[in-house]
Parts: sequence; structure tokens; C-alpha cells
Amino acid sequence: MITIAKEFYWDMGHRLTFHKGKCINLHGHSYKALIVIEGEEDENGMLLDYYELAKIVSPLVELLDHSFLVYEKDIELLEALKKLNSKHVIFDKETTAENICDFFLQNLKNKLPENVKRLQVRIYESPKTFAEKSINLKSQ
Repeated sequence: MITIAKEFYWDMGHRLTFHKGKCINLHGHSYKALIVIEGEEDENGMLLDYYELAKIVSPLVELLDHSFLVYEKDIELLEALKKLNSKHVIFDKETTAENICDFFLQNLKNKLPENVKRLQVRIYESPKTFAEKSINLKSQ
């Protein structure tokens, strides 16, 4: 088994509707995602070319970059974003770093080659704070 990783960056706004502190306000972060995969090397000693990994992950990053991530139940904000014709992505749950990890896991798990056995996503909201989740992948 071998492990490789690649970092991805984007800027995005959000708010947490349940929060009792500052995060209930509209705000943004310069996010970083660390995508880590583990699996079996091919005959050339590679798990997956970094360029190929970027081709798989980059559409998600492009979707989120310079957008506002909005919880589907935050109706007032959703209506304002639509009225302003502002780029936004609707989430079916609160827009926490933990839930952004889930978003990446769910959108990447079926796009990786079958020699990849494990997928881990670490989402940084700042250089000092992150959430991390991982899943084991079934053989396809």
C-alpha cells in the first residue's frame, strides 16, 4: 500500500445558522483541502498521477471557489443571493468544515480508480483549524 496527497485552495463565504458566536454572521475563509488516497501501486510504482488526481478534484474546487455556501434552510439568505445573482452552492446541511469534508468524500469516492482503497479529506478553514474524515472504498 502507498499513500499520496495533493492540496487544493479556494476562497468561499458561508455562515452557520445555529452558531451562538461570530460564525452566525456572513463571513469567508481561504480554504485548503488536503486530499489523501491510499492503495496499490501500478506496474510503474504509482498509485495515481497527481495530474489525474487534480482532474478529478478540481471541478469541485471550481464549483466552490468565490461562491457562497448556503444551507438550504437559510431561506432569507438564499433569496438574497438569488436576487443579487451571486454565485452560490446550496448545501443540504449546515456549512461546517466537517460537512464540507462529507461533500468532498461523497463527490470523489466513485471517481477514483479501483486501485484506490482509502480516501481521506482534510478541510482547513484557517492555517490552524481543520476537520478531517476518511472512508474505505469498495472494489468496483
